Amino acid sequence: MIDAHPAPHPAATMAAHPSSAPVLAARALRRAYGSTAALDGVDLDIRAGESVAIMGPSGSGKSTLLHTLAGIERPDSGSVLFTAPNGSPREITALGESERSKLRRGSFGFVFQSGLLIPELTAVENVAMALMVNGVPRAAAVPRATEWLAALGLGGMEERRIGQLSGGQAQRVAIARAQVTGAQVTFADEPTGALDSGTGTEVLRILMDSTTGRGNTLVMVTHDADVAARCDRVIRLRDGRILADGFTAPDSARHGTATPGAVN
Repeated sequence: MIDAHPAPHPAATMAAHPSSAPVLAARALRRAYGSTAALDGVDLDIRAGESVAIMGPSGSGKSTLLHTLAGIERPDSGSVLFTAPNGSPREITALGESERSKLRRGSFGFVFQSGLLIPELTAVENVAMALMVNGVPRAAAVPRATEWLAALGLGGMEERRIGQLSGGQAQRVAIARAQVTGAQVTFADEPTGALDSGTGTEVLRILMDSTTGRGNTLVMVTHDADVAARCDRVIRLRDGRILADGFTAPDSARHGTATPGAVN
């Protein structure tokens, strides 16, 4: 079941402490498209429990960096090391496609601007699919998906198809799908970009409560300074290079109360 008021996770207190071990460590990342350098020697550590916003102008390399950290794209050179909760490190950039795909399905969650949900499936089927592709039987996957939808305020909407939901409701389905597997790191690419300001604020709250609110890590690309200010840390890119990397001012209202807890 989903505990709506989980005890604070130890990792949730680590984000502001540079001495904590990074969950993701990128070194000398380079990626070019023709003569254009999307990543030009990026070094970056992201620690467990952090919420990190990646900002920059169009073409700065934001999405390329996100996709490289997540193992969706391979850099031309450099490395990304992922350290699981058990302390076991894996070099993502050295894995084959099938191994990277397995890692993404089990350890990472994804929320994109368009949601990338399957319109032919219902809300609960979209969420349950994330478990079923990892071998969880449908009979077990559907109840867990139902619990996550209820925890995110979508109780009673399980059988609606994506076209029958509002933009904010569809993003909640995407968040539930990203979290139902127990992802240690969630990658979000402009998750509020297609929403009005009020809906975007609520979706952002839910996204942060269900990730860093449970002691997990959130890495988010955004063009919105207000969204970035809600994160623990902001990284600014230009021409594939990090121009600035710093922690935001402490803000107790940034994360709110964790909505969903651990999925058992």
